[in-house]
This record gives sequence, structure tokens and C-alpha cells, in this order.
Amino acid sequence: MAPARPGASSRIEDFLAMLATERGAAANTIAAYRRDLEGASQVIGDLVQADGSSLTRLGQAWSGLAATSLARKCSALRQFYGFCVDEGLRDDDPSGALPRPATRRPLPRLLSHEDVERLLLRAEEEAQGDAPDAVRLLAMLELLYGSGLRATELVALPFAAIPRDAPFLHVTGKGGQQRLVPVSTRAQAVLARWLVHRGALVSKDKPSRFAFPSRGASGHLSRVRLFQLLRELATRAGIDASRVSPHVLRHAFATHLLEGGADLRVLQTLLGHADIATTQIYTHVDSARLVALVNARHPLRDAHRRETPPSGTSQQARR
Repeated sequence: MAPARPGASSRIEDFLAMLATERGAAANTIAAYRRDLEGASQVIGDLVQADGSSLTRLGQAWSGLAATSLARKCSALRQFYGFCVDEGLRDDDPSGALPRPATRRPLPRLLSHEDVERLLLRAEEEAQGDAPDAVRLLAMLELLYGSGLRATELVALPFAAIPRDAPFLHVTGKGGQQRLVPVSTRAQAVLARWLVHRGALVSKDKPSRFAFPSRGASGHLSRVRLFQLLRELATRAGIDASRVSPHVLRHAFATHLLEGGADLRVLQTLLGHADIATTQIYTHVDSARLVALVNARHPLRDAHRRETPPSGTSQQARR
């Protein structure tokens, strides 16, 4: 194993700093890239000085990885070498020697309209007694499915982000990107109920800046606890708990909006996707409707009808 040359780690840090400042990469993304690049340097030494044969050897060392893991590691290295070329640290880009595993984005798990309705009805029934935990869960469920929030965005939602006179949430998503997310009328009503209970839980002695604070602490409800609460609710609603999670509800939000005729660009904005290619995964669920739309609305549909003779018309008559 070749030792990393002095300064190699600082180049990695420079690259990661660029990702954070210029591209707004999230902390989890930066941490994953750091692990991948440091792991590669342990195999082949100084990444800045590596040549094509070194990267070929690295690919062989990684050959036992799953395709998705291998693709992520190779992507990190390709971006690193692009950075090195841009910064004048080297004249060539050796990343062509890295493998290009064929990966396929998995289709999201889906909940039907009926499944979501059963979840909401169960949550509403349990919240009728106005128990704080039940009202909180109903409010969080409404925001997951009604606004398409990520689990992290929801649990870390600041109290100040909840609207007072406008039906929007100010959400900070991946990479610190901010967006406005609409809140339905029914979600606003449940949030108003929850804020009454929140006011009783939060005091000067137990301050919290979060909309959904954890009990007895200044922090917020954890993603793990949210996951557990949803699965427990699914079981009580008679739904297979393994099919339900915060992210599955986000998928349901996107899928059902698209089925209802939402524009893909609008959906991209609502979900906070930086790349529309991420949003396009949802188009598979509505392919039949899209085909019908093309057949019904495309300008050439009338031309086809004009060129098609009535049944029974002879070839001579058409001439």
C-alpha cells in the first residue's frame, strides 16, 4: 500500500470545501465523499499523483462492492479529478480508467390513495380526544403527505416557519436550499390544534425553536422516533407496517400529484429536487395517462384521422 504524500489530505479538504461553498452540498454528502476519497487514498496513495493504472487497480480492489456503492465512489473520484484539473493541480484527468457500473435507480415504494386514506382516518380518530401526541402525529402526517416534506425537514422544522396568515411553509432542504411549500387548509387546521398543545409543553424553562420539540429537551423529535410512530400507526390502521415510512409518504405525495395532472417542473419545485432527473422517476406511475394525453392532445391526431379513409372505401375511390 503506497503511503499518501504530504498535502494529499489537504487537497481532499479543499475539494470538500468547494463542494460546500460553491455547490451547497449537504453535510451528509460531504461526509460520504470524504470517506470515499480517504478510502481510495489508503489503497493507491496520493490521489493527486495517481495515474490511470493506479485507478484501474483501485477499481479492481472495489470490484466486490454493490453497483450503487461502486458508482458513488467513482463519482466522488471523477469530481475530485475535475477539481484538480480546474485548480491546475494536474494537466490530465485519469478518471477514465475507473469502472462505470450500470446502476438503475430503484422505483419508489408506493401507497395507494386508499392506504393513505386509512392512515389519515385512523390518525384523525385517535386525535379526536385531543391527546397531544395524537394531534402531533396527525399534524406531521398531514405535512408528510400533504406537503411532501422530507423526514429531516419535518422534524427540524423551526417554529418560526409555520405560517400565521399565508398557506406556505419556509423549508430548508438539502444543501441549505430554501423553498416555499404549500400547506393545505386541513393541515393548517391541525397545525393550529397542535400549536395549542405545543404552547403548553414549551415554556421559558424548556425553550425550543422547533415546531415539534422532543419532550423534556430543547431539541426536536428524532427521525427514528417519527419512523416508529408512523409504523405503529400503520399497524393500528391495518396496513403492513413495512410498507410505511416518512419517505414513502413523500413518494405518495409526488405520485398522487402527478396522477392528478401536476406539471413535472412544479413537482420538482415542491419536492426541492436540484435535478429534474430525480423527479422524473415518478413518471412511471402515470404512463397510461400520459399516453392517453398524447393521443388526445397532440396536433397530429387530427392529421391522422384525415388521412385514414372511412371503412369500406375502395382503393380506386381514394385515388
